[in-house]
Amino acid sequence: MRLYDTFSRGPVELPAPPGPVRMYFCGPTVYARAHVGNARPFLLGMWLRSWLRVGGYEVTLVHNITDVNDKIYDAAPGASAELAERATQWYLEDVGGFGLGLPDHLPKATGSMREIVAFVEELVAAGFAYAVDGDVYFRVARAAGYGRLSGQRPDQVEEQEPNPLKEDGRDFALWKANKPGVEDTWWESPWGPGRPGWHIECSAMAEAAFGPAFEIHGGGLDLVFPHHENELAQSRALGHPFAALWAHNGMLRFTGEKMSKSLGNVTTLRDALDRFGAKPLLLFFLTGHWRKPLDFNDDVMASAASQWAGFEGSFRVPRSDPPEGEWRRFAAALDDDFNTPEALAILHGWRARGYWELVRDGLAIFGLDLPPAPAGPGAPAEVEELARRRETARLAKDFAEADRLRAAIDELGFEVQDGAGGPRLIAKP
Repeated sequence: MRLYDTFSRGPVELPAPPGPVRMYFCGPTVYARAHVGNARPFLLGMWLRSWLRVGGYEVTLVHNITDVNDKIYDAAPGASAELAERATQWYLEDVGGFGLGLPDHLPKATGSMREIVAFVEELVAAGFAYAVDGDVYFRVARAAGYGRLSGQRPDQVEEQEPNPLKEDGRDFALWKANKPGVEDTWWESPWGPGRPGWHIECSAMAEAAFGPAFEIHGGGLDLVFPHHENELAQSRALGHPFAALWAHNGMLRFTGEKMSKSLGNVTTLRDALDRFGAKPLLLFFLTGHWRKPLDFNDDVMASAASQWAGFEGSFRVPRSDPPEGEWRRFAAALDDDFNTPEALAILHGWRARGYWELVRDGLAIFGLDLPPAPAGPGAPAEVEELARRRETARLAKDFAEADRLRAAIDELGFEVQDGAGGPRLIAKP
């Protein structure tokens, strides 16, 4: 499988199965309800894990929670810990609404302080960091190759965190001294009470999960600089290879602009799930290539809902046997930079041709589960539709409706036989 790598500006081959493939995706900073755009890196990580496992890979997905950050202190002065805990639960509830399960590990910054402090200590001891009045800064000038990931020249990098006591305006904070009356949560450290900078949190959490080297680091395109550039600098400063491949997803746009809380054009993930439903929303995200921007509005969601309704009704098309090689065609699309729009087009083609099992297996990779297909070749479309509705009722434990539909099928001259592979329709003599 090949994925585009931001660092090398080209496709990179993953190791052959079984790998392993270890993936670290940057998760949310928890200070408000997640907007629908926050779902994109979550879904990319979950879908990649699903597809790679189908291909025989051993995959581990880590998706962190940033629960110590300036934005949290600003949003809840005096109650940042309570807000972070509450917003973490919101996030887990909302992404859980997709029905995909959760990543293998969900580390929090607050649960990683020992690793973070130890990481900063190593950087100070190696001469890559220095302390100033309880703050600790990373020396950008000593980082070989700084700017390579984001494509910036080191001499053109602007000051990230103003402080007249810094050696170099480009230097960024690894540890921040506590400001009483402003920051209500802090931790002890060799430099005094304080809390970590944003970038060191992810370096420490990623390496705590995987060690100094792993295969894929993911996150939104807006994180390339400064967040991921600084993560890479910190880890490479200690001689750690860190991520072999950087996968940055494109941003979600609303009326042509990036969706963000600062722009005020946010639709929360909870609102989107409640309004459109999980399945149409999942299908919507499939329509765009993961590296490209994706427009979100009522029209595209209406199209996604219509497409999903078509898949739900796919069993109305008479079943036919696919020619050899159809699945390989689908796999080739996903193995070539995880091209979900092309894979979706193949799924639509299968639906139109009645390749039921392929449609069901392909959609299941993305959490788009269909009910078992009624398995009666030659049954009229009306009977197959009744059988599909009966199976939906049966799975929902609406047994009265299931019995009513069975009787209607019987009146049309067919018998339903339930089995492990789904219902079969048999014409009565």
